[in-house]
Amino acid sequence: MKKIVLQATVSCLFLTNVAFAHNVQLNQTLPSVTVQQDGELIANGKKVDYRQWQSSSLAGKVRVVHHLAGRSSVKEKNQPLMDAIKNAGFDRSKYQTTTIINADDAIVATGAFVKNSAENGKLENPHSQVILDQTGSVKNAWKLKEKESFIAVLDKNGKVQFVAEGKLSDTQTQQIIELVNRLISQ
Repeated sequence: MKKIVLQATVSCLFLTNVAFAHNVQLNQTLPSVTVQQDGELIANGKKVDYRQWQSSSLAGKVRVVHHLAGRSSVKEKNQPLMDAIKNAGFDRSKYQTTTIINADDAIVATGAFVKNSAENGKLENPHSQVILDQTGSVKNAWKLKEKESFIAVLDKNGKVQFVAEGKLSDTQTQQIIELVNRLISQ
């Protein structure tokens, strides 16, 4: 009896992980999605304007795409990667960080804080691309986990060269920096 219960539990855990697995594939473009509500933040002097954003616009530069739930605890998970990117000083004509904030996956009653934080971040880093997704369109299109951080590295053609969900290890962070350097030099 214990063996049957154990097998059923393991099977359920496996199926649960499969059901929540993202659908992003190496050497493919990211699944197509449009963010219509809010969308891309555009720095306009000391204020921020918004425009619709489409994942098809990601080609043209090497990118680290960071999708995260609108929660400070999730943002902190991969802050070491963001710090390493800043320290690397990549050529902005060939590289851009794209941050997609899922405001639909924020703690209740913090939506205004998430939006304000995104706007301040854009004004502090006008060269970075910031997308505010109020309805979880990207999370749903890419089948990402809730309350989580997702990282993808894209080559200049918009093809995925690295993908991970969750907190990156120090080794993964270093691999990403090395990969971006290699992709920029191609």
